[in-house]
Amino acid sequence: MINMKSLPIFDLAVIAIYLLGMILVGFYFSRKNKSSDQFTKASGLIPGWAIGMSIYATFLSSNTFLGVPGKAFGSNWNAFVFSISMPFAAWVASKYFVPFYRGTGEISAYTHLEKRFGSWARTYAVVCFLLTQLARMGSVFFGIALSLQALTGYSMSSIMLVMGVCIIIYTVLGGIEAVIWTEVVQAVVKTLGAALILYLIITSMPGGVSKIIEIGQHNDKFSLGSFALNFRESSFWVILLYGFFINLNNFGMDQNYIQRYHTARSSEQASRSIWLCVWMYVPASLMFFIIGSCLFAWYHVHPELTEAIKYQVAAERLPGSATSGMISKLAATLQPADYGDKVMPHFMVNRIPVGLVGLIVSAILSAAMSTISSGMNASATVFSVDIFKRYFKPGINDKQTLRLLHIATVVFGLLGMGTGIAMIGVKSILDVWWQLSGIFAAGMLGLFLLGIASRQSKNHEALLATMIGILVIVWMTFSGSIPAEYSFLRSPFHINMIIVIGTLTIFLAGIILTKLKRNLRS
Repeated sequence: MINMKSLPIFDLAVIAIYLLGMILVGFYFSRKNKSSDQFTKASGLIPGWAIGMSIYATFLSSNTFLGVPGKAFGSNWNAFVFSISMPFAAWVASKYFVPFYRGTGEISAYTHLEKRFGSWARTYAVVCFLLTQLARMGSVFFGIALSLQALTGYSMSSIMLVMGVCIIIYTVLGGIEAVIWTEVVQAVVKTLGAALILYLIITSMPGGVSKIIEIGQHNDKFSLGSFALNFRESSFWVILLYGFFINLNNFGMDQNYIQRYHTARSSEQASRSIWLCVWMYVPASLMFFIIGSCLFAWYHVHPELTEAIKYQVAAERLPGSATSGMISKLAATLQPADYGDKVMPHFMVNRIPVGLVGLIVSAILSAAMSTISSGMNASATVFSVDIFKRYFKPGINDKQTLRLLHIATVVFGLLGMGTGIAMIGVKSILDVWWQLSGIFAAGMLGLFLLGIASRQSKNHEALLATMIGILVIVWMTFSGSIPAEYSFLRSPFHINMIIVIGTLTIFLAGIILTKLKRNLRS
């Protein structure tokens, strides 16, 4: 295990310079960050290319950096279908969502829901969004701690605390402008870091690329999943539908992205930023799947190292009093999916040459910091606009609003850290994030689409449709806990279909209820 104190001076310097640079960015932008409008919108002066790279950096979190290679190692390229769905959602967002939000002028993505359906709709969407952000920040905190623990030897909770403090400092000081410009830098750093890891794996692989392809094909590592119309398992179509709906939610309902639309100089630049993100993220995510498949091949020809990882995972799962024989017995039963997230950190510890550890650590840090900082800023904005000013003190002045934004940023940063600590021990980062985001996002996306598509749907129809949708989401979420004797009551769909079924339930129920009401009146 590498200990941070034993790292070469060069690596320590790279890490220190990167962290210091991020904090100095916050101090630099704090000179201009004197109003709530500057904190949340950057006065609408950010160029479209910078916004696009910022959105790309938010997508390319440590969930991608660590979770995707772990997923590809443990299974195949099925999850890459998520990336394939992005252009379809981007087309809808650039054509309809960006002009809509730019036209409203509202910084919050949820203010218009109150105008359409009442205060309950706005509050419901805000709660869903904040829960989604806590899940996102928590999974990202957990992902970075998982990797840095292997590289430094420090506890995961300590790593989350130190990184959380650094992120809070530059986010509070610099606002959305600091977040965007640091994410531009982080987008470059994390992409170069991933390319470096891929290079190191391939160059150290006996037999090179041809051997990687041979092992991957033999173990079905390049499959995109079954093309059968099977919605019970993680088929191609399940992930395509999940990806389309979750990306529709990202581009259309997620405050992280809506807020960036307002920082652009024009609607055209805001739309271009979405497409820039898509054209950067799709090939970048493919690179991470390639990394996972390369790692599988590399460990396939180094079985002794695979056994070491399995033994470590088994030891973590058993109590401290477990004997070596008990640990070995459990280790023998573990499958690649059980230890996929541990593989890339293990490779970094054992195979990264001296002098490059600092760059890799900086790339991992950037993968986490971009998502967490934007989540903190967006959560603080939504809380301030949609909760505090809506229900407690609507008449506070701009100076008080700015102070409120600072306090809320700190609070949500701490809550994100707490969520990450609570996730310690989960098997797959990507699975946890996908499941939680699908559950929380389903309701607000269905309500949003109903509000845009059906102008005749009013408060009562929307409320009843949302209640029906919540019941469906709860049923699908917890149907696995239904006793075996009542198995016929369980959901017949894969858990990633929650956002698809939940969104369509609210949308279609609202449409049907509206038509029924019109027919009864006539």
